[in-house]
Amino acid sequence: MFVFKEEKASFAVGHMALAYLLGKASAKLLKVNINIPLILVLSIIPDIDIIFDFLLKSEIHRGPTHSIIVAIVFFIPFFVLYRQKAVPYFAALASHSLIGDFLIGGQLQLLWPLSTNEFGLHELGFPYINIYNPLNIALEFTLFAIALVVMFKTRDLFHFFRNNKLNLILIIPIFTVLLPTFVGYPLSVPILLVLPHLFYLVLFSISVLIVLKGMLK
Repeated sequence: MFVFKEEKASFAVGHMALAYLLGKASAKLLKVNINIPLILVLSIIPDIDIIFDFLLKSEIHRGPTHSIIVAIVFFIPFFVLYRQKAVPYFAALASHSLIGDFLIGGQLQLLWPLSTNEFGLHELGFPYINIYNPLNIALEFTLFAIALVVMFKTRDLFHFFRNNKLNLILIIPIFTVLLPTFVGYPLSVPILLVLPHLFYLVLFSISVLIVLKGMLK
């Protein structure tokens, strides 16, 4: 089980909420349907570099996997095959670096491999804001609350209770950013964000169990 280095990473609830809202808005604008679980998983994919940090004993977090150039290159085949249908998913992936990490923490190699210069709000001269800053905690909780309301109103929440094999990708956030949160003491997230993390952990676990149960029949 891998635990994200939260002093350099971000809390998952903010990334997932932001990605969902952007994905939903762009999908509505383009009049396309989206897979909600996939949108949420894409929102945390850039932080896969923390696993590399753990395995290689290196410090590459907020490097290549956070590059907008890498994201564009990765999505070229999907843009060619699916055209505008790929836009909400790209927005979900890109929001991690371009919005979430850019505002909170910075130190992003956004233009890797063309440049290793670091970008972020702090690099532009603004005060440094880490993930434990009350401003960030309040912002992530607010985004979670807004996303939850939208999910209820649009009935997107029911996507997680369908027997859709693609929902198995929710195993990724369960074992990387959600379950580790509740392993050990003290908890690695602020009290205000415990409930959002627990909500996603329970929701994703139920979704995965529904699919596994269907596969065993």
